[in-house]
Amino acid sequence: MIIEKLKATPIKIPLTKDFGGSTYSVTSRCTVVTQLWLKDGPVSEIYNGDNRSHGREIADIIDKELAPLLIGEDVRNWQLLNLKLHSKLAKAALSADLLSQAVACVDTAIWDAIGRCYDVSVCRLLGGVTDKRKIISIGGYYEEGKTLDDLAREMQDLKDLGMSGCKVKVGGLSPEADAERVSIAREANGQDFLIAVDANRGWSWRDATKFANLVEDLEIAWFEEPCHWMDDIHGMREVRRRTTIPINAGQSEISGQAMRRLINSDAVDIINFDASEGGGVTTWKKVAAIAELSDTYLTHHEEPQIASHLLSSQPHGMCVECFANPARDPLWAGMLIEGPKIEDGFIHISKNAGFGIKLDPAAVNKFQI
Repeated sequence: MIIEKLKATPIKIPLTKDFGGSTYSVTSRCTVVTQLWLKDGPVSEIYNGDNRSHGREIADIIDKELAPLLIGEDVRNWQLLNLKLHSKLAKAALSADLLSQAVACVDTAIWDAIGRCYDVSVCRLLGGVTDKRKIISIGGYYEEGKTLDDLAREMQDLKDLGMSGCKVKVGGLSPEADAERVSIAREANGQDFLIAVDANRGWSWRDATKFANLVEDLEIAWFEEPCHWMDDIHGMREVRRRTTIPINAGQSEISGQAMRRLINSDAVDIINFDASEGGGVTTWKKVAAIAELSDTYLTHHEEPQIASHLLSSQPHGMCVECFANPARDPLWAGMLIEGPKIEDGFIHISKNAGFGIKLDPAAVNKFQI
């Protein structure tokens, strides 16, 4: 099980329109595909990340800096390999975020390779609590000309697509205007359809609290990243004191230590640490352990091909999120030859080894940077 070769391929697929939240725009679907070859063994293949606009730089870090650390090593020694990768990360300064994402790509490929070697899923390698989790879609984007009736139809369409809920974008309008949008989203499918809200750090804690109080009786599953980034832990703690809606954050952190501080801050009820932003599966599983011991629940920022395994391996895992709209995620819709099954509001762990996915090589070649 000796690592023979590593290769990273950055992908960029133009989108047909801007899928924006309160603080950002998205006009392309980007990711990095990582392949890992084992001597006389299987080939690992996985993709990481959605906001990989610096995909070329990340791929170069993998190919030039990280791969030489691992060639000739036994893939089963995942802890040793992670220490080697983090020796680079510990010395990073301005490039820490890109290096963390590069380490995440490689670490995730290592776990995929181990699963393929033993012919088991990554979910089972990490504990195997369940073989499925509820799946929701990210939606409710701000789009020019979009009406409240359009928003209601979007929620109904998501249910028809097999989603058990939706995470609705807020934070881009006034608390009152966004509360009206969320009320419409809630009414569209009734109480059995999960509704969460995501401000993407769009509000001050006072406006976030005002919004939370307006929607508190709508059975909101969680309020994600409610407050401006400059002092978000303080802001979230203030909002949490003033609402019964659970507060969710963590996707913007890139280290386990930062997540430890967040969990210990009394600012969150749920964390959505992203394994592809924060150093990979190895770091994520350590954060998950801290969360369990702190009575904090888990979601995951996007990436159902990875998150379904991670969240299904933990007793405190919640639902998986995806982009059900193929216009928002043409990679998930059109580049996967094999992947997890979505049925009756659940995403099911593939019976294939590792993360259980297979990408169309022609599509990868077409969209590689």
